[in-house]
Amino acid sequence: MTRFRFVNGHVATSGGVLPGAEITVEGDRIASIGAVEGSADTIDLNGGWVVPGYIDTQVNGGGGVLFNDRLDVDGIASMAAAHAAYGTTAMLPTLVSETPDKIARALDAIDEAIEAKVPGIVGIHVEGPVLNPARKGIHDPTRFRDLDEDMVAVLTRPRKGKVMLTIAPERVPVATIKRLVDAGVLVSAGHSEASYEQAMAAFDVGLSGITHLYNAMPAMQQRVPGLAGATLDDPRPYSGLIIDGFHVAAPMLRLALKARPFEKLMLVTDAMSSVGAVEKDFVLHGRHIDVSGGKCTYADGTLAGSDLDMGSAVANAVEQLRITVDQAAAMAATHPAAFLGLSHERGALAKGLRADWVVLDAALKPVETRIASAEPVAA
Repeated sequence: MTRFRFVNGHVATSGGVLPGAEITVEGDRIASIGAVEGSADTIDLNGGWVVPGYIDTQVNGGGGVLFNDRLDVDGIASMAAAHAAYGTTAMLPTLVSETPDKIARALDAIDEAIEAKVPGIVGIHVEGPVLNPARKGIHDPTRFRDLDEDMVAVLTRPRKGKVMLTIAPERVPVATIKRLVDAGVLVSAGHSEASYEQAMAAFDVGLSGITHLYNAMPAMQQRVPGLAGATLDDPRPYSGLIIDGFHVAAPMLRLALKARPFEKLMLVTDAMSSVGAVEKDFVLHGRHIDVSGGKCTYADGTLAGSDLDMGSAVANAVEQLRITVDQAAAMAATHPAAFLGLSHERGALAKGLRADWVVLDAALKPVETRIASAEPVAA
């Protein structure tokens, strides 16, 4: 059993924020959290924080690796290691619209990574290719296709981790959405022109996520609420928010906070290979993407994912949403754990859960990331 004694700061436990705490760890689980006993071997937070490890459901790349280009264990491990330095202890490598054979290979690669015990890999996010060309974003529309029986079979095959699928719900029959949900696939809406009614019909059969609220969907109008309006109106789906200062204006973020149940809001990065990389620019599907000032753009100005890490997303959420640090940490950890169905093992500092946490300095910058059963990662 190992003891960690944190003092002179804030520890965001499931029972509330403590000014210090002694966390005992047995194996890969938290055995207890309580008051600090004794003064020996304490860790001075200097006004900083200990928060649950961040969970990111949309990670296209990191550390110079783009998942689309490296469907192998080593590439996945490089991505995970890059994001661990910013507080991410669990993630879904995300495949940007690909061909059926590459989707199948990506699913297998994640199984292999989980089998190899790559720290932090809990599943895969397949974003596309069943998307609406009118809201393609940076996705290559030549790869878009309908969801046929072969693809359904590949997506619903038993896997070692979670499978998240982003679709434009107007392109998929509700009966097929229900089949996917019933098979355990986490179906999410994105890159879509779905009407309010189409969105609600998808929610009714179990579509449970909004991949990046407001982005790649029509703006709400007084008589045409669309997917964004349906999301603000319905409490059921979890909503991802990209808080990087480019994707969504702060007032619209605060509108989502006011309209939606707080526990259904999640921080996502939509990170590209530039996060944690020395060479920031990259190529996606043959197109050069410029990365400067924290912004990823194609030559025509289209946003191409983000250069955002989860540590910065948490700090940005505190500032732009005007919420507390522990609330922002919940959006980065507790809420995505619930969305993924992993609350029984992740997403909070509580007895019995995995000993995954992030130590932040007083400015909320990650200092050290602990992933249970792995060596701590320094920022």
